[in-house]
This record gives sequence, C-alpha cells and structure tokens, in this order.
Amino acid sequence: MTNKTIEIHVPVLARVEGEGALELKITDQQIDELRLRIYEPPRYFEKFLEGRNYYDVPDTVARICGICPVAYQMSAIHAIDSIFNLKITPWVRDMRRVMYCGEWLQSHSLHIHMLAAPDFLGFNSVIEMAEDYPDEVKRGLQLQALGNDLIGLLGGRSVHPVGVCAGGFYKAPDMDRVQSLVQRLKSALPEAEALLRWTTSLDLPDDQQDFVSVAMRYENEYPLNEGRIVSDQGLDISIDEYEQHFRELHIPHSTALHSLLHDKPYLVGPLARINLNQDKLPESLRALIKECGLTFPSRNMFHSIHARAIEIYFGILEATRILEDYTLPDSSHIKPTVQSGVGFGCSEAPRGLLWHRYELDDNGLVKSACIVPPTSQNQARIEEDLRSSLQFLGLDNDEGVLRLHAEKVIRNYDPCISCATHFLDLKLERQSNPSGRLVSNKYSEKSRCFDNPSPSNTKIIGVGSPSGSDTLGLEVIARLQQDKDLISKGYRDNNFSALDRPGMSLLEQFNGFDNIVLIDAVNSADKPPPGKSGEILIFTPQELEEHYSLNISSHDLGVLETLALGDKLGKLPTIFIVGMNIKHIEKVHKSDVLLLTDYIKQLI
Repeated sequence: MTNKTIEIHVPVLARVEGEGALELKITDQQIDELRLRIYEPPRYFEKFLEGRNYYDVPDTVARICGICPVAYQMSAIHAIDSIFNLKITPWVRDMRRVMYCGEWLQSHSLHIHMLAAPDFLGFNSVIEMAEDYPDEVKRGLQLQALGNDLIGLLGGRSVHPVGVCAGGFYKAPDMDRVQSLVQRLKSALPEAEALLRWTTSLDLPDDQQDFVSVAMRYENEYPLNEGRIVSDQGLDISIDEYEQHFRELHIPHSTALHSLLHDKPYLVGPLARINLNQDKLPESLRALIKECGLTFPSRNMFHSIHARAIEIYFGILEATRILEDYTLPDSSHIKPTVQSGVGFGCSEAPRGLLWHRYELDDNGLVKSACIVPPTSQNQARIEEDLRSSLQFLGLDNDEGVLRLHAEKVIRNYDPCISCATHFLDLKLERQSNPSGRLVSNKYSEKSRCFDNPSPSNTKIIGVGSPSGSDTLGLEVIARLQQDKDLISKGYRDNNFSALDRPGMSLLEQFNGFDNIVLIDAVNSADKPPPGKSGEILIFTPQELEEHYSLNISSHDLGVLETLALGDKLGKLPTIFIVGMNIKHIEKVHKSDVLLLTDYIKQLI
C-alpha cells in the first residue's frame, strides 16, 4: 500500500477575530504536522503601559479587546487596588459584578449567534442564518444589546468603557436608569431560557476528549472577579502563585505565546467554569439545566455553546438580584493613597481566565506589566483538540470536510487573535464630477437625496475610532452637532450619534427614524486623485455589498455586515453611506471634515 499524503492549508480563518491560519499534513491516515498559526505582529501593550500613571491603566488595557474591555479593566483594577491596599465597599463589589455580567451577555450572545450556531446549522454566516432563523437572530441581538447597556450603565459607554477607576467607579448611575434596566432584565429571562433550550436542539458532534479544566472558584458564588485558581486535577492556588505553575513559551509558528500548566495544555472558558463551578449556580438554574437534559462536567468541547447559554441566563439572574436592591452610594469610589508595590489581578473573561501583574513605583507609575489573555492559554488546547477531533471524524474524509471541521473546532473556542479595525476594503468603479472630489459608483446615477427629510425622521451617525484617519466620522458628527444652520432647522442631539466601532448595536440606532446618513472612513483600493487628500464616496448598503465580500468576525460585525443582517431582518430604513477614501491618508485634515460636513448638509 502506498502512502497517501494530504496537505490542507487554511490561509485565513473565517469568523474569528484577527488573522490566523491552519496548516495540516496527513500521511497514511496519520497527522504529521498541525499548526495553528497566528501571524499578526505583537502589539506590545505591556510595553505601552510602562511609565504611564496607574489611573491610565484601565482605559489603556480596555483597548486590547473591543469585545472584552471589562475583563481587562477588572483584572487590572484589582491588581492596582491590591497595591494600594484599597478595601472596596460592598456597593463597588456589586457593581463590578453587574458590569461583568453585561460583558458575558453581549460576548456570549455574539458567539452563539455569529459563530457557533451557523456552524452547527450549516450556514456560512449569521446573515444567511437570519433568513431561516430570524426570530432566533433577533433574540440574540436583543440579549447582546442588553449586555451592552449593562456595561454602559457603569462604564459610560459599552465599547471601551471609561467609568472604571481605582477603588470603584467615577460616577454612580441614577435610580431611573437602574430601575429601567431591572425591568428589561426581568423581561429577558424567558428569552434566555428559550435560548438555552434552543441550544439543546442543535445537532452537536459527540466528541469526548480528556482535558484539564482551569477556572476561578470563590467561596459562595459563581466566579467573576474574585477567587482562587483551581483545576479538576487538584490545582488550588491564589492568583499571586500563578507564575509558579503556569508557563508561557514561544512557538516558532505563532506570534502568540502558548501557555501550559505543569507543561501540559489546559482549557479555560465557559465550559471549564461550568465543569468546576456548577454547584455555585443558583438552584433555579441548576434545575433548568437538569430539565434540559444537560450534564456537567462535560468532556465534549462542543458543549461550550450550552455553557455560554447557561452563563447568559446566570448573568441576567445575577444582575437582576444585585440591581433590585440598588441604592445610591455616599461615594462611588475610594480615593487611593499612592504607593509602590507589586499587585496581581485575575478575573473570568467570557473566553476564560485573564491574569495580570503590575509593578508600580512610588509615584504610581507602571514599572512593568504582564498580561496573560485567555486565547494564549487555550491555544495549545486548541491544537490538541484539533488532533483528537479530526482523528475522531476520520482522516479519510474529503479535504473539504476536514477543513470545515477544523475551522469549526477552532471557532468553538471563540479565539480572540486581535481586535480588527473596521475599515471597509473596497474596489469601486467610479466616476468623478468636474471637481474630482465627489464620486459615486456606476449604480448610483440616480439623485442622492431623501424623501422629505426632517429632524423628526432623520438621523446622522458617524462611525469610527479615536485614532488616525478613522476619526473622520466622529469629527464630522461633532461639527454637525454645532452647526447653526442645522440647529435653526430643529436638529438636536438626538439626531446625531458618534459611535466607536458599534458592531450589531448599530441597528439599535435606527429605531424611530426613516432616513439614516451613515458616515465612515473608507479604505478604497483606488488611489485618490493627485494632490487631493481624499474623495467623497456615497452609496447604498445594497450597492456596497455588490463590491465587498462579507467578513464576519467572532467579536462583532463590521458596518457592512451589520447592514446586511439588518436587511435580512427587515430592520433597515432608507440609508445612504457617505465616506471618504482614507487609504493613503494617515490623519484627517480639517478641510476634509469641512468638505464632508457641507455635503451631509446638502443631503438633509
């Protein structure tokens, strides 16, 4: 018998956050080589922190991850609190748990509906899935929005929140906002139960494996911000002992470090948490789990989707329990006395254990920082899982079947390789007007205007981020809000929104409006005219989709993907997307902002 060799290369992993690849070589029904390659360059956040003041740390580390900023903030702030010997109040402790519940809600909802469910139901994306399962997708959007609002309640905003500080929060939310959210939480509990039951109807692979579960564990509650680090193999340590048992190492085929426990792979994340802490769940939830026919501990990694649904239900229960008894505190934080020292922080991000260590000097400046994210801890386990799962599936399957299953295994972990930018990468056929500044694609010859726009039915939304040329949409909104002509016509703050990478929450901004102007920086494949700093582009979502391949991220949807999903769900008003080509522009110029501002005024 001759040996048969199959080499499978997945150059870009779909529906994961960031850029990675898979290389697989099978010879004579044996896996010879398997590499989960993460080839993005390091981002050096730990070095960025050196020399910064302690109060800059929470906002800086929130930038590491667009979908898990709370986790990074909480691990960091616990470490800083410990250096300053801060004894937080019960109110602060409760609010930190509430904020973390919000992050679990929105992150788990995104993963279930955007990543896992399409895989198990045979769809390429949630946009395809929405045609056959519109109610389930709408439910996921509602749960995600609720999570975002819980984060914003204490963080000031849901993306990269800014409300967290040493010893607590900069501001306490008012009673009306809290009471409104309590009612929404209570209304959402039946939806969370329906989601859990729905996940049990999915046809999941029965792939039993042997792995080590690692998670935090606390005395009398399900772990979020506090606890000891435990495993199902007898590990039970305080968080400051982490480096004595866990080791990070560099693997030649990956720019992300691998992490090992006693030199072996291990699992962190929702399934590991349930495996180790099911007895800490509320009794009513344990009864529901039993009624659904689920049993834990589980050795099937694909049961992670059940674990995420369980934690969504728990997050709603926990946030409701805490906020029902909410009272305004005398102070929302304790003022620290700055001193030098080394501090440790550890919390349970949606994807698993997130460990931080900081050293501060006498002035509260960061001397060194170490951050170990869940994805690097899971990477060795993912490769171990791939070997076992592909062997279980059968290596004699067609190459396409093996490739799809391998991607499904990787996506099941919801790996966060990096936080991707949201620029749209376009190639448009265009025609310039005589000035060379205003362009449209060949489908856009009709007049660009709304039917009877007015302040009562029109909203202008700027999308971007506070860096480089991606500030364009945000800067235009700031100028429009102060425009005297628009103010005299009746346009007020509710007609404008400036959004920092909103993902699916963009759809919520459309409620109550018939006309939407969406402003965004556009990374076009074509170079702007010589001597020009940029060109204005205008198109509808449908026209844009014809020129751009959808790229679904595990973290969230980009602007185009969100609009495509809204179209499938019948949630789109009349929309014009107005942007400027920024491919060759490092910084937005005032002239660009003024030009785009004037053009928007013509549209409305």
